[in-house]
Amino acid sequence: MTDALSTPLPHPLRDPALIARLRARRSAPAQALAAPGPSAEEMETILEIGLRSPDHGKLFPWRLVVIGPETKAAWVAALSEMAATDKARAVLGKLARPPATVMVVSGPVESASVPQWEQELSAGAVCMNLAHAANALGFATSWITDWYAYDARARALMGVGEGETVAGFVHMGTAAEPLLERPRPEVGAKVERRP
Repeated sequence: MTDALSTPLPHPLRDPALIARLRARRSAPAQALAAPGPSAEEMETILEIGLRSPDHGKLFPWRLVVIGPETKAAWVAALSEMAATDKARAVLGKLARPPATVMVVSGPVESASVPQWEQELSAGAVCMNLAHAANALGFATSWITDWYAYDARARALMGVGEGETVAGFVHMGTAAEPLLERPRPEVGAKVERRP
């Protein structure tokens, strides 16, 4: 019996539908994400794909926290008390509304050969892979941080330890409104080609 790790992929791997989906990728406003969100089985698939992100040195310099509804409600209530302004309180809707949220925590480890920056990039890749996986299952996503990702009291509430940072909250659900396109750079404006 073979498993996914021992089964080689056919090369070249061509998937026109995947290319089309990636070319049309866009984020949803977190406040516009409604139920249904991923089922427990779908969330396991999303997490498995997220953990297949590039990771120089195989250090796994991140961890994922799936935030359930009880924890989310408790965090929002506590964060509301911490919020310094009405605007800071209002953005908590981005955390409260989506039916599913995964917090990706970057936790670089000591390494003589892999710089901290590369480890932080790996955590960002986890966020993007989570979003791609959820999109592939038919869900809209929003990868964001906000003030509570940087506030020391909020980070302590969420269990973010010393030396760790929040790479992002990846919110998932069903888009309650059409996803709008935003301006994108032209390839020629951001790409330099050297012979």
